[in-house]
Amino acid sequence: MDVLNDIFETIQLRGIFYYRTDFSGPWATTIPPLARAARFHYVAHGQCWCRVEGAQPLTLETGDFVLIPNGAQHVLADCPTEDAPPLEAVMEAVGYDGEALLSVGTGDPLAATRLVCGHLTFGAGADHPLLRALPTYIHVTDAARQRRPWFNQVLSMLVSNVFSGHPGSIAVVTRLSEVLFIEAIRSAGTEAPQLRAIIDGFSDERIGRAIALIHREPGKHWTVAMLAAEIGMSRTRFAVLFQEMIGVGPISYVIEWRLQKANAQLFTTCKSIPEIARGIGYNNPADFTRAFVQRFGQTPVEFRCKRHE
Repeated sequence: MDVLNDIFETIQLRGIFYYRTDFSGPWATTIPPLARAARFHYVAHGQCWCRVEGAQPLTLETGDFVLIPNGAQHVLADCPTEDAPPLEAVMEAVGYDGEALLSVGTGDPLAATRLVCGHLTFGAGADHPLLRALPTYIHVTDAARQRRPWFNQVLSMLVSNVFSGHPGSIAVVTRLSEVLFIEAIRSAGTEAPQLRAIIDGFSDERIGRAIALIHREPGKHWTVAMLAAEIGMSRTRFAVLFQEMIGVGPISYVIEWRLQKANAQLFTTCKSIPEIARGIGYNNPADFTRAFVQRFGQTPVEFRCKRHE
């Protein structure tokens, strides 16, 4: 089972919009904080300065890619500055209506910096140890990118479509941006040790198999002993290794994953609440409702109503 695919489908990772820019100095913009969001920036030409809130500034060169996965506020500029207008002001200035490509200064033959940027979101209440382990940013230099053929290929396809203007290019780019997000996470290294441990856990012959079992049958009444027996480990050793690699205990993972599956189904399907409850292992809908309220602070009915707001 492709666990990563199941995770990102369940937490409803979606590419929302993207934009390209041809900037001539001086220029600067502030991208505001936004919950349940991720942004990326790729320097197609030139260089720029990037300061993510709570982190040291970065200088991005041609070919560099940076993913800011936790919706943190950040500044993009041609040089270090404290005076950067908000992105909303830039969008208003070019008349962006939310229905097409946001293009800023495109076609300027004297432009010093050309960027391709994307914006993705997660579903309400989305959570997973993988998300909690994401660093402030993931910086993939041009040199590092060249050593990752699949990442490089996806990025090249995305950039080509951004500048093609062909019918359907926006749909292609938004889908590719989701793939690019996943590939950037997979490429994380020593700058994100907990994230790296989780990715390695998914690939581990024993822990990865246990996680796949949980994802394949989230409604099964798993115990630590059952999972350990399935993968041929002692109960104690399995629990310790799972905690070390994934950052939570096996049963905590099972419980949280069941509720994340319910969360997604409430928002994306018309299944009844008792049907959803049974599918994730709650034979009594009242028990499911109590667990859901404890985790998300509202009943399943209240949560589902948000779909129509």
